[in-house]
Order: sequence, then structure tokens, then C-alpha cells
Amino acid sequence: MKKKLISLFLMTSVLAIALCGCAGDKKGDDSSITIGIPQDLEDGLDPHKVEAAGTKEVLFNIFEGLVKPTSDGDFIPAVASAYEISEDGRTYTFTVRDNVKFHDGSKLKTSDVKYSIDRCAGLDGGTPLVAAFSNIEETVADGQTFTVKLKEPDTEFIAYMTAAIIPEANKTPDTNPIGTGPYKFVSRSPQENFIIKKFDDYYNKDLAAHIENVTFKVIGNPDTLAMEMNSGAIDLFARIPTAQAELLDDRFEIMEETMNLVQALYINNAVEPFDDVRVRQALCYAIDPKEIMLFVSDGKGTEIGSSMFPAFSKYYMPELNDTYNQDLDKAKALLEEAGYPDGFTFDITVASNYTQHVDTAQVLKQEFEKIGVTANIKLVEWDSWLSDVYNGRNYTTTVVGVDASSLTASALLERFTSASSKNFINYSNPDYDAAFANAKKATDDDEKTGYYKECLKILSEDAANVYIQDLPEFVALNKKYTGYEFYPLYVQDISKIRLAE
Repeated sequence: MKKKLISLFLMTSVLAIALCGCAGDKKGDDSSITIGIPQDLEDGLDPHKVEAAGTKEVLFNIFEGLVKPTSDGDFIPAVASAYEISEDGRTYTFTVRDNVKFHDGSKLKTSDVKYSIDRCAGLDGGTPLVAAFSNIEETVADGQTFTVKLKEPDTEFIAYMTAAIIPEANKTPDTNPIGTGPYKFVSRSPQENFIIKKFDDYYNKDLAAHIENVTFKVIGNPDTLAMEMNSGAIDLFARIPTAQAELLDDRFEIMEETMNLVQALYINNAVEPFDDVRVRQALCYAIDPKEIMLFVSDGKGTEIGSSMFPAFSKYYMPELNDTYNQDLDKAKALLEEAGYPDGFTFDITVASNYTQHVDTAQVLKQEFEKIGVTANIKLVEWDSWLSDVYNGRNYTTTVVGVDASSLTASALLERFTSASSKNFINYSNPDYDAAFANAKKATDDDEKTGYYKECLKILSEDAANVYIQDLPEFVALNKKYTGYEFYPLYVQDISKIRLAE
């Protein structure tokens, strides 16, 4: 459905990643599609180790797990043909297909499944690569049957069985990705492109890819994005800035959904002055999320008050949006109480390739000025953000959107437990840790939901972050193609795309 997009407040002078490479008309080439992406796959190609959502959404087309997610939010068998879960939530039994081939032509064996899961769980002698897999007690491969036994019950564990199955024989998965998905890896040119090709021996003919050749092209400049697309150089771009989308000609369809992520000003809770809850609360009282949304996304998107987005409907708590309604006097009083009557100065570090986050930082800067707080915006390249902010935790605040790595509430909330390696905000609250632990071991769904909601309430009241919104997502697709589907995860499923009738 073509949407009329209205110009929004946009700082076009800032750096961001946009489409680069050769412009040109690809008319007549029905066997290929070129897709713009906002950053290179700089954190590697090993599916068990990548962290960036942008990398994961591309690799989704190459790798599959025992099960795979659908656009409806369900799970369907993938490398496994069927599975069973014990009543106590501790034993997961899978029937492994006997007709699956890896992209190198070798046949997938149950031993490859065991190798992949053991690797993720650290049962091979290493460190667990997936936090939830630390709950695995043992895995057993017997013929075409593969069994996972957990230490503690976890009724959500099936969501983590989307972990990629890779061949044990491949000793260089970081540079030579070999999976079982509908597309296989061809090549990568750093900062330029990532190329994949339809896998003709894909085991599921009903779900096989339609388009033969796919090029993911790294962006160079957002200000030239519309020109690149109108020239025929780019066929598809997800999360296109609205200002660029409205410049596209009528060859493109603009589709709208939400991104299914938690956009916030993420705060390093371990550094001054943000180790004081009153300072964090003051920032929360200083902002008006609806005003930010108006400038950044033309009022579109959904306001959120904690680390959960509306797609997780049974956990999402809209009442938490009112925990900190804008109150400048209260914000100033909290700052004075905390010892900052004249305010303070701090940095907001933002990855320059994400226009929406840069724009959000600009509006936050203006809103914080109203309470005497000065925010300096520090633009960095994506690889620097990933290494320094996310992994190194060397920052004060940042604007980013956090997604769910799996279709579980725990995927969004586990990162804020004290011991989590993904706890990049250095948040620590024993009450939160206890509530999360209770949620994980609960087998009754209502009880589990109650504990997760307790986690959300703690994060909100503790002002762990300054929560803003689940951003709208605009996808521009050349009308010569159809079949694009939105997922409740950060996914680009290219296998569904085909030539329009």
C-alpha cells in the first residue's frame, strides 16, 4: 500500500551509511535483486558469534536451525522435521531430516547438529556463545534423533533452537559461511557488498528462493539514496528514512510496519552522574516521547515505557508509558537533590549510519537543554560503536534500538541481568535479577508473564534507560517484485520475494 509520507525534521548534514556503488539500469535482469543495507557485516560471518542485528538479518537467508521463525511469530520445523517438548519443559526431542545438504554439497548429519548446539552451549570446552544455552545439561545424538536436556525448565527454549546448524568440518565459519538455508554465500567486498545465490539443493522446495542472485549493497550517503533507487541501482531498502522515501518515483511501493525494537537513550549506569537514579529519572521527566516521535518519524511508531515492544502483546505494558510524563520542574528538583542544581554536560554517542537515531539524539539535546543539561552528540562509525559502546562499554549514553534475538521476552530482558555479557548499560539490581530468574524457571504461563512484567516495571521505575519508542519501519520495494513480508524479528527474508505477475 502506497503511503503518503510527510517531510520530517531531518539533519541531512550528518553522516550516515547509504547506498553506494554503481548506478545503472537493471531492466531485463529478472534473475537478480539489489538490496541496500545500512552497514557492512563487520562483526564477522560466524552465525554463532555475530552480535549486530544488521548482520543477523542478512545471514538469516544463509543459515537455519532445527526450527525457524515465521512472519506470524510461530516456529516451524526446519533442519528438524518434527519436535516434542516434555511436560516439565526440560527435554526437547527433535527428528532430524535425512535429506538436508549444506551449501558445500555435503550431507547434514545429526553429529553436525550436536556439534553446532554444543558449540553454542560451550559444551565443547568453550564459553557459551548463547546465554540461554548455559542451561543445557547435555545433548544426545542417536540416529536421526537429537535430544536437548536442560538443567532447569524453560518453556521458551524452542525459540533458541533457531541457532544455526553448521558443518563440523568447516573450520573457518567466520570467513566461509556454510549453512543449509535457501541462499548460499558467494562473496563479500568489505564496505561495498555481500553477495548470495539461490541454493538449488535446498531441501524444502515449497520454501525455496525465487530470485537467483542477491546483492546486499552497503550504503554510502543517505542524501543520495532516493537518486540511487530512482536510477535503478537499488530495488529494495528496508527502514528507509521518510524524507528519502517521499522522493522515490512511482516505480516503488512503500510499505509500513514497526521495527519491533526498543529505541531509547541507553545509559551507562556505572558512570557518574548516571549511577544516581535521580539523575536518570530527571532525564526521563525532561522528555516528551510523542514530541520526539513527531519530529523523528512524523508521529508514527509506538511509545514505549520499558524494554518491551507491542509485538509481545502479553508482556507489553502501555501503562508504563506514564511512569515519567514530562515534568520539567520535577526534573530540575531531582537534579538539585542529586547535587546538580546547575545541570551537567555529557555525550550521546550515536552510530552515524542510522538516521533515525541521529535525529532522535538531536531532539533529546534540545529537550535536555530545558532542564539545564547539555548533551554533546558524538557521531561514530558503526564498527566503532560496536567495539567501543556495545562491547567495550566505553561511553556515557547512546541512542540505539535493541531488538529481540528470538521470539521470547527473555531475549529482550536477559541482557539487563547483572551477569549478562550483553548488559552494555552496566545495570545491576538484585530485585530484577530475582524476578528474571523466577520467570525463566516458571512453567505456568501466567506466572512467567507476571514475573516478566515485574522486570519491566523495575526497569521503568529505576529509569535504567530513557525509553522512547518502537520506531516505524518503511520499506521501499520496486514494484517489479512482490512477496516482501514483515517479521516480528529483525529479519530480511529474501526467499519470499519474487517477480510480480
